[in-house]
Amino acid sequence: FTVSLHKVDNTTVVIKLRPGLSPSCQILMKSGVWSELKIKPGENVTFFFTCSTPEKYYVMEIQKNIDCVSGPCPFGDVHLYPPGLPRLNRTYIWDVKASTKAGLELKFSTSWLRQIEPGETCPDSISYNINSCIDKATVNIGTFCRNGSVSRVKLLGGVVMSLHLPWHSPLNTSGFNIANRASIKRLCIIESVLKGESSITLMSPNYPLGFPEDELMTWQFVIPPNMRASVFFHNYSLSNCERKEERVEYYIPGSPSNPEVFKLSDRQPANIAGSFNMSLQGCDQDAQNPGILRLLFQVVVQHPQVDENVTHLVDLSKEKNMTVTIHLEEWPSHIPLMSEPICLICKDPRTCDRVLTLTSGAVYRISFLCKDFSRLRITAEKGIGCMDIRWCHGKIYSLSVPKAITQLPIRLHKFIWKLLATDLINVEITSPSLKLQQQVAQQRCNTSYSYSIVSATPETELNVGLFCPGGSIEKIQMRNNITISLKTYGKRFINESIPQDLKMSFVPHIKDECTFTVSPNPRAKVYLQTPNGRSGLPPYVSVSWFIVVPSKQTARLGFSEDRMGIACETGRAYINIKEETPAAEEIVRREDELLPRPRNMHHSFWVNISNCKPVDKTQLTLQFWVTFADKQIDLGIILAVVAGAGVLTVIGLTVFCVKKKKKKTQNPMVGVYNDNVNTQMPGRKGLFGKGRRNNESHVYAVIDDAVVYGHLLKESNGSVAPEVDVYRPFDGPIGSLPPSPPPFSFRKDIKRSSDTEEEPPPLTDTDQDTYTFAHQKSEQSEDNGDANKKDKGDTSVPLLENKEQDSLVE
Repeated sequence: FTVSLHKVDNTTVVIKLRPGLSPSCQILMKSGVWSELKIKPGENVTFFFTCSTPEKYYVMEIQKNIDCVSGPCPFGDVHLYPPGLPRLNRTYIWDVKASTKAGLELKFSTSWLRQIEPGETCPDSISYNINSCIDKATVNIGTFCRNGSVSRVKLLGGVVMSLHLPWHSPLNTSGFNIANRASIKRLCIIESVLKGESSITLMSPNYPLGFPEDELMTWQFVIPPNMRASVFFHNYSLSNCERKEERVEYYIPGSPSNPEVFKLSDRQPANIAGSFNMSLQGCDQDAQNPGILRLLFQVVVQHPQVDENVTHLVDLSKEKNMTVTIHLEEWPSHIPLMSEPICLICKDPRTCDRVLTLTSGAVYRISFLCKDFSRLRITAEKGIGCMDIRWCHGKIYSLSVPKAITQLPIRLHKFIWKLLATDLINVEITSPSLKLQQQVAQQRCNTSYSYSIVSATPETELNVGLFCPGGSIEKIQMRNNITISLKTYGKRFINESIPQDLKMSFVPHIKDECTFTVSPNPRAKVYLQTPNGRSGLPPYVSVSWFIVVPSKQTARLGFSEDRMGIACETGRAYINIKEETPAAEEIVRREDELLPRPRNMHHSFWVNISNCKPVDKTQLTLQFWVTFADKQIDLGIILAVVAGAGVLTVIGLTVFCVKKKKKKTQNPMVGVYNDNVNTQMPGRKGLFGKGRRNNESHVYAVIDDAVVYGHLLKESNGSVAPEVDVYRPFDGPIGSLPPSPPPFSFRKDIKRSSDTEEEPPPLTDTDQDTYTFAHQKSEQSEDNGDANKKDKGDTSVPLLENKEQDSLVE
């Protein structure tokens, strides 16, 4: 290679090794072998490289000094000089000296420039760096790539302009020229020309190290007359001012108050029609703690929207503790700075942004600068708290989306309710009409929205599950703070959400971490699963389900697995199953036992699952199912009842025969009331809708001229007066239907209220029979009272006071 530099060009070329590389490739000249070569103005040098790929080892700097102070300034295009240089990564540096009274203007070719952040690279690896030199101070105006909107840069004082080209770049022009000199009385002016819909990002000088103290700079934005521009500040910081105040000033055509002054923390102007200027003003900083003034902002240009004058009323005046955020679909995870123009939401014609947050207690009129609303979403959050149960108990809160949100032409993405309570106050969620369905693998939600419920206690966070409307869960009770998130899946939500009926109230403390009340459809198969999904139930957490079984139905309960699948390090894991009926058997299984096989449950029942601390990371995850079937009448019971009817017929004939031998009497009749009996004939269950306690179907009319017939059977001639006795209810096992009447069996001795036994006086023909018989039903055992006394000496009659019993016996 031969490099010839003219002395008048004032250009120096330096070829040197890349930092950190050993000189395995060298420069060969007549004078010897070198690892660095410096060619000064006026020199003519010929050299070789000792390797075939010198671009891997060497870089080159070409610096040209231009004096615009003592001599004429070379206006016009700046060329890449000298020609014939080796193909190495090279940096051209133009150091232009100029007076602060006459600034310089750099004008770029039609490709223009795009400012990038420090550390960012250009796609073609070609970059420009502009520095302003005032006296001995240097300010970095910025780093730029090709193909942008920056058309001109005016600077106060001298300029150091750098162009970095990769070794393979075909670029043979600098891409800029020195246009003229002009006094600008500020650090710099950057002109940006935006054509059509576009978005640009710009930074203050020295970003991110800090804008110079008490300096002023301006950006000039050239906007087509039929377009609208909006300014958004994305990153800024303020210095510590001793005098004056940092601010942004706008000169907007047609504004009645030019310049319009804004703080950096204010929402900046939007929907600006036509070209405008924006200036950044610094302040006198504290010498001990100056701080940093810096700014990164975006300008978005787009067409005026057809519906920009259409306003939408959002009335949040009656809401409390609620925020509504309108945003892009990707928010908050990703909002690109250099994207194409997007939807803007405006609180007024000049206050617009890509994200707009509205708070409760006010009325808003918003508009949209947007061609397509499909990418816009709404996220809302509402807080409901209770610190004292005396003020909250009995209040029912509706967890439904307000109409102010659903009437907007934007899809609701998520509505979050945060329910806050103290340790001794719990939350009860109900869905009376729609009910909730828990989403599990066998039972997927196909609705347009669902609820995610999370319970957070000081000890643990419990993901209760994902639920959708149209299931079997009527009520969920949980401890402490609850977060309920309604999420939508498509446009159907607006129509399907109209009958929302999710309610919430605060209730006193509950024992379990979570309690479900489930009232399934009699024809449905319901799957229920422990909270926390595949992560498993946390250690030492207990969850309960109360399954409501209709009176004419029988439930069948089964578990999806044979075992719990865990081993306990501390404590025990249990499953408890118990029907809600007196003397019901409680089914208990530990973690080391087989789970119960599918079984029939004739009454409403409880399922409780309590976890231990497992020995490994595997947690307790259980799923069970419930189905229903109509109750069937046992043929054996029907035959027993028919046999019992036959026995009653024999008793009736016996009484009829005995009555013929008795004398007629005028004494009043005596009846004994016994509510602890069941006179319902076998047959269809639930014939009496009111229940036995609420009707008198089990009370027999007194028997005319009745006698206690049991002892009459012992006398062939009926001459011996029988003893008074009362028939005791059935004391055998309880079944699903009334048992058959027992055989005849009557006691001779009666124990009265006193501790002594007395022989009852003989009956006369004026005495009245006391006769009732009982068929006890298991379904009504709780209502019928304690009929099955274990003490056979007790002959007291239920529902009668002691005085009434004595009077009847006497």
